[in-house]
This record gives sequence, C-alpha cells and structure tokens, in this order.
Amino acid sequence: MYYPEEVVEEVRMKNDIVDVVSGYVHLQKKGSNHFGLCPFHNEKSPSFSVSGSKQMFYCFGCGIGGNVFTFVMEYENYSFTEAVKLLADRAGVSLPETGYSQEEKKKESRKTQLLEVNKEAAKYFYYCLRSPQGETGSQYLQKRQLNEETMKRFGLGFAPVSGNQLIKYLRSKGYRDDLIQEAGLAGFDERYGLYDKFWNRVMFPIQDINHRVIGFGGRVMGEAKPKYLNSPESLIFDKGRNLYGLNFARSSRQNNFILCEGYMDVIALHQAGFPQALASLGTAFTPGQAGLLKRYETEVLLAYDGDGAGMKAALRAISILREAGIGCKVIDMSPYKDPDEFISHQGAEVFRQRMAEAEGSFFFELRMMEKEHDFKDPESKTDFHKRLAGKLCDFEEEVERENYLQAVAEKYHISPESLRKLVISQAARSGIGPAVRPKSGMADKKRTPEENKRRNQRLLFTWMTDEPEAFPIIAKYISPEDFTDELYRQVAVRVFEKMKAGGIHHADLVSMFSEGEEHKEVAALMNERLEALDTVQEKEKALHDIILAVKNESFAYYSERMGENPQAFQQVVKVKKELEELSKTHISLYQG
Repeated sequence: MYYPEEVVEEVRMKNDIVDVVSGYVHLQKKGSNHFGLCPFHNEKSPSFSVSGSKQMFYCFGCGIGGNVFTFVMEYENYSFTEAVKLLADRAGVSLPETGYSQEEKKKESRKTQLLEVNKEAAKYFYYCLRSPQGETGSQYLQKRQLNEETMKRFGLGFAPVSGNQLIKYLRSKGYRDDLIQEAGLAGFDERYGLYDKFWNRVMFPIQDINHRVIGFGGRVMGEAKPKYLNSPESLIFDKGRNLYGLNFARSSRQNNFILCEGYMDVIALHQAGFPQALASLGTAFTPGQAGLLKRYETEVLLAYDGDGAGMKAALRAISILREAGIGCKVIDMSPYKDPDEFISHQGAEVFRQRMAEAEGSFFFELRMMEKEHDFKDPESKTDFHKRLAGKLCDFEEEVERENYLQAVAEKYHISPESLRKLVISQAARSGIGPAVRPKSGMADKKRTPEENKRRNQRLLFTWMTDEPEAFPIIAKYISPEDFTDELYRQVAVRVFEKMKAGGIHHADLVSMFSEGEEHKEVAALMNERLEALDTVQEKEKALHDIILAVKNESFAYYSERMGENPQAFQQVVKVKKELEELSKTHISLYQG
C-alpha cells in the first residue's frame, strides 16, 4: 500500500461505489443491489452487481470484482495509486506525499516526468504554429478550413523545419536527454547525437481520457515519408488502449460514436458539430480500443475512407466490434474519400442525413461479399448463398437470426425455407450449431478437486460476511489457519480480527491489496452464491457441511506437510480433535 491505511479508507468511504460506477455504467436497482451490463466482458443479460451495503461490485459472468478502487483501476487502466489519486480528487481528500515504496516512487515519478515533458512539448508546438516559423503549418490548417477555436481545442501545433529547436527548448526547461528520448520526442544518431523526431510537421497532441498529453501525431508538410509520424509506445502511451478524441467524445452526450481513420476527420467532424467523433491512433482498430468503447454502451458508426483500403479496414473493425458485443453501422462517404472531404463539400446536415441512413454492418459485409461473386455464374452464385448462410450461423439469438434470415431472403430473392435449410446444412458441416454459445459468455467447466476446495472456503467467507450473526458459531470450529490458500489466509486473519472487534467493511478487505488480480480474488471470496435454503434446519445443515468440508481440507493440507513443517504436526493434532467434536455437534443458528 502506498498511502496510510486510514487515508485510503477515508478516500474509499467518501466515494460511494454506486455513485462512482453509475458514472460509467447504467445501473438499475433490483432488491438490495444494483445491476447493469458488465463493462469488462460481452453480455446481453445484466450479471454485473453493485452492492451499496458492501461497497463492492462483482460480475457473476466473468468473475471480476472488488471495491471502488478496483473498478477505477480496471475501467481506466490505472494503477492502485492512480485510482486513489483520482478518487481523492473527486472527494476533495488531500493525500500525503509519503507512503510510496521506492520502486513505485520511481515508476510514478517517471510517468509524471513523461507527462510533464509532453505537456511542455505541446506548448512549444502550439507556440510555433502561431509564430512566423509556423506559417507553413498555419496555411495548411487554414486550407483545411479549421478555425482558431477548433485548433485551440485540440491543441494543434507545428514542429519547425530547421535545427533541434525542441530539444534545445526542453533542455532549457531542465529536462534531461534520456527523458526527451524516452518520450519519443527525439531520436539518437551515433554520429550526430540527439535530434528532433518531429520536424516540418503539423502536430496533433494525443490526449488520454483525462486530457493529459500522452503522445503526438505529426503530419508532414510536403512529400516526405512517412506522411504521418506517431510517437512510439511508452510508459504513458499505449496505442491499443487509447483513441484520438475519446477525451471529448466520452462526454458528448450523444447516443453513438463516429469512428474515423484519421486525426483530421475527427477534428473536422467536431468543428461541424459532431463531438462524438474519434479515431484509432495511426494503426488498425484493435480489440483493446473496442473494449474502451464497450464501456460506454453506445452504438458505433463507422466513417472510414471510401477506397478499397478503407473498406477492408471497415470489415476488420466490424469483426472486432461484433466480438466485443458493440452494435455497428457504416456511413456511406461516396462520392468523397473521407469525412473531412465530405464535410468540406456537403456540410453537416447532409452528413447527419447519411448518419441516419447508415447501413447495418451485417448488410455492409454482404455487399462487400457480393463484389467477389458473379451472379450470372450459377456456381459463383451458389457459393455466395453458402457463405451468406454461414454468416447467419453467427447470430446467437434465434429470434435475431430468424429476423435477419427473412430480411436476407427478401433482399436476395431466396425462399426463406431454402435459406433456412442451407443455414442448418452449413452449421452441421462446420460442426457448430446456431445460438449454442452460453448466454453468460463464460464456458461451463467441471470443477477440479482444488477448485472445489477453494469454493468451499469462499462459501464460508460469504456466509461470515453476509450473515455476521453466524460468525461466533463458525469461529468455534474455524480459524484463519484452516484456509489453505495463502491469499485466503491473509484475508481470513483480517476478517476474524475485524469481526471479533465488532464488524467489518467488505470493501476495506479489498484495500489490503494493490494488485487487480488480488482484488478479483478477494471480491470472489465474498460473492460466492449461496443456495436458496427454505428452512432453518436446511441452513444449519448446509453451514455444518461447509464448515466440515473446510475442516477436512485443512486436515489434509497439514497432514501432507508434517514431514517438512514441525508446526504442521501440531496443527494436525488440533484439527483432528476439532473434527471429532464437529462430527458429533449439531450447529444451531438460532438459539433461544
């Protein structure tokens, strides 16, 4: 832990998890908990639970869970320290400067330095664009019809042609060469030394969702190659987990995102009144970027270039978006190359109409597929119908598949019965059946003996924390040493300590750990589903069986280690005696 425990707990208590999560996920109250679609995996039925009483979240579909810190870490891709900082700022809590480990201090310091040097570089480029040496860049942007307000909003700048001016400027501000190079602002040549990475380019600062400059894209003036040059990946810049313009688009309050290919497309659309536009960062669209968009539970409209390369890129993006469970349509850019050119010639209203008429991604794929077939050739036409049937097999829901089947049959003049037979035939030939995937998106697996042991221990944790009145009974037979998993044992020590002192805050247990995987494990400890039991007698028997199972597992665990651990022998003797007593004892939950 990098901050004192009492400070972390103060931050947690002043950030109600339901309020925080509601800012990211649409939640509905059901009973004592709130539920929504999990932002961390693809699902159609809500299995993502947020408990106000426990101050924890847990997804019964993918198993991720934790407290408010865990959620921010997972959603924003933050470290524990960054999550504490964000939530402290949200709640107005002042954080002390002490409490970091040396390693974390070094890492956090480096990230801070990289953000600072990028911010300073962005200021320098911004100034250059508005100075005599930035005239080339200024004329280019004016030709692209960008106004000063838009250029200021996106922090556009210019990297001058001559000399290593940026390096000289950053050195004058006290930044060392190794930091300038690590930020991707400079390269190194054995003969000439350090040199400016960006020169004679219009500069596009790339910001994360918190508006911090994490990298740059530079568009060359003239015919030099490459046309666009981007910052390399670094400690603060991960191309696959960021999107250009997302910092503005995420708060645009629109019911869709417009996904483009280029920086200028995004900027032109924003200036035209479409603040939901964003783009990938000089690379093909990635599953990581789809994961970012999934969090906002909205439709994506593709506004890719209208040439062959753009259409292929659109097909790849559709596949990735579909895999992430994101609805997608394609905007027709014809007869223009890209959104920037379209807006320039036709204006915002015509583009808005094209958005309304956007083609469903499935039919766009079919239209692209049509181009590969000659419908005058019976063999080619039959092959198209088979491929079409194969694509219909991809729909999980029977109703959805049938609706598309009817629409496709009408569009391509095939009888629905013939197409349905072809779908069944294709499914059988490929070894899959339509709509056979589990609804949760998680495969059912038979538990191994080790998994069963861990589940019994999780059930006991859930029982203790959900029904604290049962703790005194459990504590008569179970101690922290009976938990055979090291992480479980650490949590048990804290649970027993807190319960004996008068109570426990579920979320406090998660804060004992700083790693996301540990948060997930601890959350699972207190969210194992207990079977619905109708009578007191059934509950008493179930609790007795769980305690007995955990005790037997403890006995087996220490018995195996008697030869290597002297203390194991003492524990075996103790557990054996308790087992004998437990086998003769009836557990009563409600005495008197």
